[in-house]
Amino acid sequence: MRIILFTGKGGVGKTTVAASTALKTAKEGKKTLIISTDPAHSLSDALDTQLSPEPTEIKENLWCMEFDVYYSMKKHWGNMQEMMKSIFKFQGIKNVVAEELSVLPGMEEAAAFLWLEKFYREKTYDVIVIDSPPTGETLTLLSLPQVTKSWLTKAFPGQKFAVKTLGTVIRKTTGIPVDKGYEEMQQLFDKLESIQKAFLNPSICSIRIVSNPERMVVQESKRAYSYLQLYGYNVDAVIVNRILPEMESGFFNNYIEKQKDYLEEIEESFAPLPILKVNHQGKEVFGIALLEQIGESIYGDLTPSDVFHLEKPLEVIDIENGYRVKLKIPFIKESDFELQQFGDELIISLQNRRKNIFLPKFANYMKMTSYSYENPWLTIELKRD
Repeated sequence: MRIILFTGKGGVGKTTVAASTALKTAKEGKKTLIISTDPAHSLSDALDTQLSPEPTEIKENLWCMEFDVYYSMKKHWGNMQEMMKSIFKFQGIKNVVAEELSVLPGMEEAAAFLWLEKFYREKTYDVIVIDSPPTGETLTLLSLPQVTKSWLTKAFPGQKFAVKTLGTVIRKTTGIPVDKGYEEMQQLFDKLESIQKAFLNPSICSIRIVSNPERMVVQESKRAYSYLQLYGYNVDAVIVNRILPEMESGFFNNYIEKQKDYLEEIEESFAPLPILKVNHQGKEVFGIALLEQIGESIYGDLTPSDVFHLEKPLEVIDIENGYRVKLKIPFIKESDFELQQFGDELIISLQNRRKNIFLPKFANYMKMTSYSYENPWLTIELKRD
């Protein structure tokens, strides 16, 4: 199975590019699912087809779905939601508010990941194309398993038996399903960790950044690339959308000239990544026929489900009396990040993002002795005490 996730700044045309990619893989005979994880769904508008929270076949080899967090909670994690609702009601919070609060922060991202875990485990499709929300929300989605693992380790260190035993008593006396809810929560975290392993495998998952030849968009694309490398995900292409064609004269001449500069910047900044280009269509983009044309213009003779570029953003190297960890993070300065070590956990803070790297257990007996940054590599040395 191949998973292809499209990310980028809001409004760059991720849905158009994702739908065009899915249509092309389906046309090539691969059983394809495109799933929209953006709360502000536009996939059904782009395809000009009504979609649902379950996969719907709209064309030969092509299934589509727009996920819904409340539908997912009700179907798969009822005990956990009931536990949260019951606790809020027990504290005197009104029904409607309790219903809203029962969807935990991050649950929207988790729900999307859990659907993907189900499809991956069942090997239902050959290709899964993900139309993700704008960059910030995508990064929240992709970092969620690491964050939850770190949180669960700190919040419940070795307390599973106590929580389950006490939870059974609470359920019998108050009706709040604490034990069942906690069990579901643990299963949820296990599944999150399982699907993230697939996402971190470059032969399974590719992330493609959708950009436009505009200053703010190019800057955000660079930031997205830095963060994705920080988290260890393989970016295998940049797709530049809405390129205006040359004109003899007219209102957009200055804009077109500026575009050329940004296209050069993209080529230089993201090398050696493949840069795929899409011309502006000069009209609204919706409907399967036009999306199929765009898919052909993006990929030509390429197969969209191939891995276009492969690199290893994280390396652990043996050195005398310890290890050297190398992490690829382009487009940053040494003043942009902070490093901390807590036992076998290394925490890298990059502006408003954090990466938790879980090292082998023996790292508990090592100390971070030095680090250095030479674009694009951050090098950290751990030595035995």
